[in-house]
Amino acid sequence: MFQEERLHAIQEHLNRHKRIDIKDICQLFEVSRDTARRDLLKMEELGRITRTHGGAVLPKKDIFVYSERLERESSVKRRIGKFAASLVQPGDSMMMDASTTVQFAAESLTSHSLVVVTNSIDIAGVVSHKESVQTYLLGGELHPQHRFLHGQVTINMLNDYKVDKLFLSSCGISNSCLSSPLVEEGEVKRAMLKRANQVIVLVDHTKFGDQMLYQVAGLDCIDLLITDEKPSEDMMRKLEQHQVELLVAAEDKCD
Repeated sequence: MFQEERLHAIQEHLNRHKRIDIKDICQLFEVSRDTARRDLLKMEELGRITRTHGGAVLPKKDIFVYSERLERESSVKRRIGKFAASLVQPGDSMMMDASTTVQFAAESLTSHSLVVVTNSIDIAGVVSHKESVQTYLLGGELHPQHRFLHGQVTINMLNDYKVDKLFLSSCGISNSCLSSPLVEEGEVKRAMLKRANQVIVLVDHTKFGDQMLYQVAGLDCIDLLITDEKPSEDMMRKLEQHQVELLVAAEDKCD
């Protein structure tokens, strides 16, 4: 096995188990301790792990403010968003949560006679400039860093709507659930899930294997998952168990 193949397998192990020991690498891949250490050094250089005494764990992820998240991996998020927007039919009513990937979907909407309900002030701004979209911005308390509305007022207003589609992104998707690092955000996402006939989750491949602070919902709440790369075999099995349809937004060869 080449080193790159081994690093990929180590990453999949970490995504499932959150940590790995040098002795595990030696046993799993039949390599020496020196080779295992070199693999971990390489992964640390790539920013994929945090080394510990005798092994490694997944690094803690920073929570970037909305404007920073909009710039990070924007080409991948834009591709996912554009693909998701292509699934919207004329006359659809939609809910859009406050996430950067969903904002790229909002920017790519071309269907007419749409209704969009959102708690994102940025997404509301984007769709309000489209002549064929009727926009409803939910009320509530504004989170200034992440630019979404939240709280009991937001959730109460959500109870007045029922839409065809929900475009929702997640800061983490593990083998068991969708999760968010912010309780305020997670509560609104959870409420949105109850107000849509079809739940479409938009996540890039870096979100797979992540378990954040607030558990939003189980995988069984998802109807369609759009991403840029296939997840691990273990995750694929979990998605199949919960009857989640997976679509991969292929890279545009013309770019």
